[in-house]
Formats: sequence, structure tokens, C-alpha cells
Amino acid sequence: MLFLIFFNRLGFSIPLQMFEIMKGWANMGDKEKLGNVNISEEVIATIAGAAAVECYGIVGMAARKLKDGIAQLLGREDLTKGVQVKLEGSQVTVDLYIIVSYGVNIAEVAKNVMERVKYSLSKYTDLETRAINVNVQGVRVSNGG
Repeated sequence: MLFLIFFNRLGFSIPLQMFEIMKGWANMGDKEKLGNVNISEEVIATIAGAAAVECYGIVGMAARKLKDGIAQLLGREDLTKGVQVKLEGSQVTVDLYIIVSYGVNIAEVAKNVMERVKYSLSKYTDLETRAINVNVQGVRVSNGG
């Protein structure tokens, strides 16, 4: 079972299961509504980045800004740096910057990333996805084997 931990701005970790419970509270009827749940763009970026790197053919996330045309492969702790989020009300637009493995069908990998990210955002946030844009920043060739 996938177990992610999100960190809020105070540095406390929130297990993904608790995030599911919080999402349920946000969807209660008006009578039982206790207040608002606001999901930061950083949390959305973490969800999107984690979903993307699980996809077949993805080597990792790339930095959003390319210097001298070289794509920098980011580590797992830098998932949000390869994701740009634009949140407008309950609609979200996500731009993903990825590096793919050599030999994969890039269009199929990108489509799979779009579908998985859309599913994850819907599952964990109930936000409406306006667009998911996949930007392939590089192709990584393995060293043989």
C-alpha cells in the first residue's frame, strides 16, 4: 500500500490516510460543515509528482528551467520542483516536467502520466482538473546491462 507523508507549513507530517479523512470532512453537508479545508499548491504538486514518477517509462522529474539545454534529473525529495501548479478556485492546472527512459513510446508514457495524475488529484483532493500538461525535458539512456 502506498503510504505518503505530506508536511504542512509548520513541519508536521500528515499521513496520507489522514489526508483522506480530511478530504471527507471537507465534503460534508452544509449542516455538518465545520469550516474550510484549503489545500496548498505545494501539496497538489507533491501528489502530482508522486503519481508521475510511479508511471512506467519515467526516469524522474526534471527542473522546470533548463540551463544550456541540459535537463537536470531531480531526486525523490525534489518532486515538487518538476511540477508547476495553477489553482483557480476548485480547478487546477498542472504542468509536469519529466525525463523518460530511452526506447519507450513517449506519447503513451505522457498519456499514462496525465491519466494517473488526474486520477490521484481527484482521489486525494476532489479538485476539478482543468489541464495536465506534460513536458518531456529529456531522454535517459541506460548504461546497458
